[in-house]
Amino acid sequence: MEPRAGASKQDIREQIWDYMESQNLADFPRPVHHRIPNFKGSYLACQNIKDLEGFARMQEVKVDPDKPLEGVRLLALQSKKMLLVPTPRLRTGLFNKITPPPGATKDILRKCATSQGMRNFSTPVGLDSRVQVDLVVVGSVAVSEKGWRIGKGEGYADLEYAMMVSMGAVSPGTPVVTIVHDCQVVDIPEALLEDHDLTVDYILTPTRVIATGCERPKPAGIIWSKISCEMMGKIPILRSLRNREKQAGKDVTLQDEPQHLETGCQQMAPLHAVRRLRDPPQPESGSVQGEDVPSDTVYVGNLPRDARVSELKRALKDLSAAPLRLTWQGPQRRAFLHYQDPASAQQAVSCLQGLHLGASTLRVALARQQKASDVVGGHAGEPHSDHRLAVSDL
Repeated sequence: MEPRAGASKQDIREQIWDYMESQNLADFPRPVHHRIPNFKGSYLACQNIKDLEGFARMQEVKVDPDKPLEGVRLLALQSKKMLLVPTPRLRTGLFNKITPPPGATKDILRKCATSQGMRNFSTPVGLDSRVQVDLVVVGSVAVSEKGWRIGKGEGYADLEYAMMVSMGAVSPGTPVVTIVHDCQVVDIPEALLEDHDLTVDYILTPTRVIATGCERPKPAGIIWSKISCEMMGKIPILRSLRNREKQAGKDVTLQDEPQHLETGCQQMAPLHAVRRLRDPPQPESGSVQGEDVPSDTVYVGNLPRDARVSELKRALKDLSAAPLRLTWQGPQRRAFLHYQDPASAQQAVSCLQGLHLGASTLRVALARQQKASDVVGGHAGEPHSDHRLAVSDL
């Protein structure tokens, strides 16, 4: 199967998806449209990765979470390699490390390699972690024998690679592999490729191992001029990387210019000195007393029992979501973040969705949207604090 003359990237995607469905080559989940398509024989194709030179010696492997790559994730776990999987849509960071429980059986390892296992057996890997990825495995909708790749159109694999370059996790010599059905290997016009597109070094199918010998350079880092403010709002780790590169003197001008960034991706004021307040607790935002809750206040719940205010401060700073003032109520496993206006508070809520502290996923919402049980107690039987720990204004 070859693309029609003059076909666009989306035309090629649609042609591949339609063909795989019509020929019954697709596998669960179906239909495969708008996905990295799973296919019959994907586990067989994944087994071919063992034939790649140096695979046995590789220690850290990054594998995308797509269903057809499940077999590679399982092989990595069985080989006791460090398995890194991108977080869904990069909402809470770049990587999660999959850590099977001690003494995991083959069945448990299989579960760890699935989407459910990636949720249940994963821990976040911070931006400052000294990750050195030996192999990158990505999904594709279409790929050419020259190593040119088309994804499903959202750009996450390209961006993930660029982010890994920016944090020093990969080098130009790090091999990139994709795993596809034979029908997905097609001619792709070079004119469709852009400078941010990721190319591949190896293509694994159920019947072949193709060394592409691709000489087209891979992305050398994040191309900030292609990043929109909307994307910055959806992917908090991008803001941290942008701050780093800005401090290093790089041009980090966004696609829609800094003036838009000020409102849509606002860098909030830093947290300030911490002090204890000895006065009795006041009625809290969103409480059952019925007070008018300020719309510039954000509720953070489900804090770990042993969490410290410094940990939350650090997480907020890393995500460029530091408030003007913070009210800490650790015994109730919650905190309230006070921003300069409702727009800043709403932006913070968007940035902090999926935020983890330790193994806990925090609950984040505008305080006025909280149920009384969330704001007043959160958990039955918890002691009510006689003190508040607050972060004061300058």
